[in-house]
Amino acid sequence: MGSPVLGFVRLVVYLLWTVVLIPVQALAVALRWPLRHSLPRFYHAVCARIIGIDVVVRGEPARERPVLVVSNHSSYLDITVLGGLIPGSFVAKTEVAGWPFFGLLAKLQETVFVERKARSGAGRQRDDLKARLEAGDILILFPEGTSSDGNRTLPFKTALFAVAALRVDDRPLTVQPVSVTATRLDGIPMGLAFRPLYAWYGDMDLAPHLWEAFKAGRMTVEVEFHPPVTIEGFSSRKALAEHCQTVVAQGVARAVSGRSQPESGALAVAKASS
Repeated sequence: MGSPVLGFVRLVVYLLWTVVLIPVQALAVALRWPLRHSLPRFYHAVCARIIGIDVVVRGEPARERPVLVVSNHSSYLDITVLGGLIPGSFVAKTEVAGWPFFGLLAKLQETVFVERKARSGAGRQRDDLKARLEAGDILILFPEGTSSDGNRTLPFKTALFAVAALRVDDRPLTVQPVSVTATRLDGIPMGLAFRPLYAWYGDMDLAPHLWEAFKAGRMTVEVEFHPPVTIEGFSSRKALAEHCQTVVAQGVARAVSGRSQPESGALAVAKASS
């Protein structure tokens, strides 16, 4: 399926683009330049064009800083999509740091690595997250704890919302739920058959999946920014997690079924073209 020639061209351009920007971002991180926040967003936005992803955006990102973005997760491509829209850093499991190539890219985007199964380090990890948020950073969290098949949203892990209870400058932390859904391939609804071209889950091997994604035609991914909330509007972090999971799942369901509202002048739409 797909065009090997197109896949090869996309892969070469992607690698060249990445290799060119790695030393620039490394220098920006080392010298603490503000560029270290904006360059990854530019990088990911261009990567989406290279790979052939059209990103349709509904709603608006929260203007408050800092903010914790919580999103469903079905693919490593979610990082490209969200990274091209949000000037923030991701929260990822520690294993990602050791991945060849992608581990380096994660470190250069100042990803916060957490050991989700180790209770002994929970306090230190919470302090790391708090320090980043107090510095005004935007953190992007995938609270499902794993990737799904893209057709549904898995339950959000309540423990991952511990950081949501933090107060920054005596204000409750802003939490914004976001839905990310791959919906079309070359303008045709993906459905169950083609959504795995985007979704990476289960025991799928990374390299073969990446090659299939690069070979595929143009994929449309819909991103819906839901109204931001704070822990003060809920009785517990469990209630906050359930609320976020509900609105994200509803956004995914609308996009999967084709019931998303059409774009209007008040909604941001980003179309990427290779």
